[in-house]
Amino acid sequence: MTRIYTKTGDGGQTHLRSGVRVDKDDIRIEANGEIDELNCHIGVVCAFLPKDDARRQLLCKIQQELMTVMSLVATPPGKENPREEQLEELTSKMESEIDRIALNRKFSFVLPGGSVLQAYLHMARSKARTAERRLWTVNREYPQDRKMMVFMNRLSDYLFALATDNDSDK
Repeated sequence: MTRIYTKTGDGGQTHLRSGVRVDKDDIRIEANGEIDELNCHIGVVCAFLPKDDARRQLLCKIQQELMTVMSLVATPPGKENPREEQLEELTSKMESEIDRIALNRKFSFVLPGGSVLQAYLHMARSKARTAERRLWTVNREYPQDRKMMVFMNRLSDYLFALATDNDSDK
């Protein structure tokens, strides 16, 4: 069995892709921590949805793409990241779903809550906004792919739409 601990981070550093060592509070590590937490929130939402639910299937694709986003953030400048991106496709799919949900309703300020699923969707939405803000901080020092930034912005909109969709309480 492989050990989980390596002891290489005991001094307050960790590594980016390609082995570059950085402090554990480096803005890229902080941003990835927020994205990781967002991914966990989305995982909780998925646990409440039936396996064949289209929302769950899209959220699972989003979770996989969040792992790609984390990889992109952890790739040092000048290093190539070989991961395939599907950001534009997923962004378009989220926009289509937002438009579908919004078709017969008007969005307004809402208090988080409702059903347990809606409450978890709001938690995921809030974490998505925090993760996006951290990515903008990273972007100032380490420019990021614009498609990734749009994807993260649209994700919080999509989670909001899901949380306020009347079908989300079922």
